[in-house]
Amino acid sequence: MAVSVVKGLEKLTTTELSLWVQQARTKAEQGKVIDRIPQLALADPGWFAVHICCKSGKTISFGDTACVFPLMSVIKTFSLLYLLEHFGAETVFGWVGVEPSDAPFNSLEQLVSDRGHPRNPMINSGAIALADKLPGKDASQRTFLFCQWLNQLAGCQLKLDEVMLASVRLTRSTANEAIANYLAETSHLGNLETALDTYEQICCICGQVEHLALLGKLLAFDNGCVSSQNRRIVNAVMLTCGLYEASARFAVRVGLPMKSGIGGGLIAIVPGEGAIACYSPALDTVGNPVAGLAFVEALSQKLELSIFG
Repeated sequence: MAVSVVKGLEKLTTTELSLWVQQARTKAEQGKVIDRIPQLALADPGWFAVHICCKSGKTISFGDTACVFPLMSVIKTFSLLYLLEHFGAETVFGWVGVEPSDAPFNSLEQLVSDRGHPRNPMINSGAIALADKLPGKDASQRTFLFCQWLNQLAGCQLKLDEVMLASVRLTRSTANEAIANYLAETSHLGNLETALDTYEQICCICGQVEHLALLGKLLAFDNGCVSSQNRRIVNAVMLTCGLYEASARFAVRVGLPMKSGIGGGLIAIVPGEGAIACYSPALDTVGNPVAGLAFVEALSQKLELSIFG
């Protein structure tokens, strides 16, 4: 008689979860809520939420799960997936590379040294270049179609946060403007203003931590929604590039594909098992959520979740 083996995520209990959440929360004071965007600066640095979706259908959540937050750079993972599904890998990687960067996520110097070809889709230059390629006649239609696609596939209720978008537009990043200008100068953008507007809008798509976990499930196992090849590609790029210049360090310490955002969101994929989503708005100097990373690291080590065995 076959004995079913309970895998790592499935073994998790609420008692263990609450303990690791409390431990992770103590790390939040080492970080700082971003203050460049006024609406993001309103977040309480002590907020923490986690939602885990398993392949079996089991879910477990804890903390400030009612918080609604903008996905910000976490969306880069899914715009890459969206374009891979629409255009294929050969086309998409003609627009952007897959090489890790050891420069900050908004580095113009990195882009200039690479002669205008964005190094990977997880930094701003790559994400702005890909925003230029999203289907749709203008930024609003592109964002609507993309958000609709995600909601239909993942069964979540993401929506554009207009108040956050207004705050982002009010304090538009000069670094992103410089990146977009250089991309246009080197013929890597079709329409500079539409690309920037699309990028800002998709970063302001918002939801709760549960919605982020549901998105993660698209990448965790075969579900008939996206191609297995594109899933593997996105997970590989997340592992090597998803946490910016800290990616290699966390590949060693955690061993899971992850993507962060300055809004406090963090998604970790456990291939074949499920997805872990966290929300913790206090960031480290690289731009990654301090408590979220501490939590996922503890979880991965205690439950032996690393993809490297």
